[in-house]
Amino acid sequence: MTEQTAKALQLHASDNVVIALSDLVAGEQIPPNATTLLQPVPSGHKICIADIKQGERVLKYGQSIGQATADIKAGEHVHSHNLGMGEHQQDYGFSSEYVPLPAPDREYTFEGFQRANGKVGTRNYIGIITSVNCAGSVAKFIGEAIEREGLLDAFPNIDGIVPIVHGTGCGMSSKGEGFETLHRTLSGYAHNPNFGAILLIGLGCEVMQVSGLVNQPLFEDTTRYRYMNIQQVGGTRQAIEQGKAVIRELAEVVNQDKRSTTPASSLVIGMQCGGSDGYSGITANPALGAASDLVIRQGGTMLLSETSEVYGAEHLLTRRAVSPEVGQRLIDRIHWWEDYCARNGGEMDNNPSPGNKLGGLTTILEKSLGAAAKGGTAPMSDVIKYAEPLNASGLVFMDSPGYDPCSVTGQVATGANMIIFTTGRGSVSGFKPSPCIKMASNTDMYQRLIEDMDINCGDIIGGDVSIADKGEQIFQLILEIASGKETKSETLGFGSTEFVPWQIGAVM
Repeated sequence: MTEQTAKALQLHASDNVVIALSDLVAGEQIPPNATTLLQPVPSGHKICIADIKQGERVLKYGQSIGQATADIKAGEHVHSHNLGMGEHQQDYGFSSEYVPLPAPDREYTFEGFQRANGKVGTRNYIGIITSVNCAGSVAKFIGEAIEREGLLDAFPNIDGIVPIVHGTGCGMSSKGEGFETLHRTLSGYAHNPNFGAILLIGLGCEVMQVSGLVNQPLFEDTTRYRYMNIQQVGGTRQAIEQGKAVIRELAEVVNQDKRSTTPASSLVIGMQCGGSDGYSGITANPALGAASDLVIRQGGTMLLSETSEVYGAEHLLTRRAVSPEVGQRLIDRIHWWEDYCARNGGEMDNNPSPGNKLGGLTTILEKSLGAAAKGGTAPMSDVIKYAEPLNASGLVFMDSPGYDPCSVTGQVATGANMIIFTTGRGSVSGFKPSPCIKMASNTDMYQRLIEDMDINCGDIIGGDVSIADKGEQIFQLILEIASGKETKSETLGFGSTEFVPWQIGAVM
């Protein structure tokens, strides 16, 4: 940030727009060159500070966020009525800015659940995973019966029961991209270290067969991993009774798990931003980026995702890739997305959403530049497909849609034992089995939704705290949450409806 006052903020010396820091009225003088405001501008929105001709680039963060669709005078409001995405080309500069992060000053730990495969959980749930939508109600019935009858009350080391239900698993091809993505997602949830045990339930006649999901070493451990088909056990009532009995047996084992001290290198954290506004890219997202660097310096893993929301900022990541091959994998996914949108009648600039635009974001280029700030300054160590297992630590990019529940579902399947979610409009959600920290980009929203928000980043705008200090605050909260402290979304009971696997392909 090069200049900050009570009225507006210029993010980079080359920018031809500034950000309104409050609701402004016509006639006010706007820094950095005392531009007279020609019309009212809402908080978080952009103001032109130098005449821009139609077709010329609009610059924010020192980067292009699109082209003027009309002549824009200094002092005018810059938004959807005079700014469009336009043509854009990026210099990927593969690995040209690769610089490893420095070693940490000290090593941090948290109290987690050590798993037999070497992974570490931040929670200790029992999961009921369904292979198909047709088994969803039975899974819920089992979970409701266990809670109603208090079957887990005698097991204090178990955080609860989590039915994982969804809307697919049948009416789809039995091979190809869509099937493989769902298979990875369900398998990944079974492997997530926040589950101490799993009961997998199928109907029996679906495309996503239980037999194909349990054909892996994990399910050889019958003390923690069990499965059944509703049709084979005699229908709904029999499935509920057998499910309760199985959960009771699993609970005896899972309750023996206790927290123990483990290095912060065991953290795998999914990063998300949703319901963004004009402040997200200058407060919450860069603050999370600072915390991300701290986790990675400890040897941990941070998952950056939402491919459609780094579109236009991908060059900032490819330049930090550990190798040109890793950088190219991200561009390959960008090209996949361009084709995916084209064949489905969409376009990459469909995002930002109406709520994002109300908050001051105009084009996907602008939103992406702010969203990419979550990745801090660490090198990009790998690029993986949706729900693919991790092959590297550090900053890993996982391909996903920008739709938050779907993106988080992929991150949890990849192995995230925690989620951090920045928001400017006030997203409310949670993602069992992984606890979710909510970060507010502005103080007004934080105060209105204080029961949902864990951290306020609006104080960065007032100059009360630096991005680095806020990053340290976030890092310390990460360790506390990983050790068992509840997030606001956990206290409210979120997490039962946010499992949304990515559906690719025809529904038949």
